[in-house]
Amino acid sequence: MIPSTTDILARLIAEPTVSRRSNLALLDYVEELLRPTGARIERFAHPDGSRANLWATIGPEGPGGVVLSGHTDVVPVEGQDWSSDPFTLQERDGRLYGRGTADMKGFVAAALHVAIQAGQRRLSSPLHLAFSYDEEIGCLGVRSMIEALAARPYKPDLCIVGEPTGMRIASGHKGKLALRACCHGQEGHSALAPNALNALHLGAGFIQALQRRQEALRESGARDMDYDIPYSTIHAGVMRGGTALNIVPNLCEIDFEIRNIAEDDPATILAGIAADAEAVAAPHREHFPQARIEIETVSGYPGLNTRPDAVAIRLLQRVLGTNEPTLKVAFGTEGGLFDQELGLSTAICGPGFMDQGHKPDEFVSIEQLHRCDIMLARLVAELESGLA
Repeated sequence: MIPSTTDILARLIAEPTVSRRSNLALLDYVEELLRPTGARIERFAHPDGSRANLWATIGPEGPGGVVLSGHTDVVPVEGQDWSSDPFTLQERDGRLYGRGTADMKGFVAAALHVAIQAGQRRLSSPLHLAFSYDEEIGCLGVRSMIEALAARPYKPDLCIVGEPTGMRIASGHKGKLALRACCHGQEGHSALAPNALNALHLGAGFIQALQRRQEALRESGARDMDYDIPYSTIHAGVMRGGTALNIVPNLCEIDFEIRNIAEDDPATILAGIAADAEAVAAPHREHFPQARIEIETVSGYPGLNTRPDAVAIRLLQRVLGTNEPTLKVAFGTEGGLFDQELGLSTAICGPGFMDQGHKPDEFVSIEQLHRCDIMLARLVAELESGLA
């Protein structure tokens, strides 16, 4: 008997696969479900072996087919006031509560449910599952799997990333660069503060420069009106520096990000920010030669900007039975990597809403999971008859 999507989701939620922690028990369960289907399964492990990506193929060997992509990690629950155990699936009023139900184990459960069904069919084109780790901290884990797939002689036709869109088709999202600015000054006693160079003050000047860059993007930058915020954004999220009130700090670190629409080159935006950083530090070098602001890239992922007539969009429209216009989502996904690194036509569509993710009492509705089950069942029927 095939377990229901809800039953599978309960098992997935029970595994507390917070980013950077192990997801191996969850992958063991996934393999247990898929083994009777004859799926060809591979893992691509993190260097320390504590977590891994999983790639599974059902159906004929060779090129083509559809990838169902989802991440297995979730964000932490510490400091959040939940009404019930976040790692025990709870049903209330047509909703399923638990960490990851919306983002995005609901889709992973539906993908596993349909994969078991696909194993009982004679597919003309293969069905691929791509389950990753550490997506929530910058789409880090999936890269080793994508690198391995890129080296192979044949590739799938397209990829569906099941992030929560309310079962609407999303064709794009912004790219992201996560960055760190290290501001170097000169320490000293606070009683003699003018004789030192306060790194926090350098940082404050740098943040003001970021604000000016953001304002310029808002006023005169490129536009993509499919987004709620239709221009590229710059945001400073963390500032660290200083050890005691009576010490002028010599180091200040600022974590900031760029989220760019397709019309903007993030490297160009970053080059402007680097020039601003130099303009902040340079006037101090006559008296403090060490004055500088260094910028390093912490992580990043490309945006996604799929054409409305792309094969992934057309397939999703068929299996959903809709001609509704596509949307673009505010959050990032692994879709840009499947698109740019593997060259796969890629779209985003999954159950639930991101508004429910990353907060207490996260949920996905049973109705949304049901709609996802129907969509994926129709997808498998297309794979059985051969993708048009």
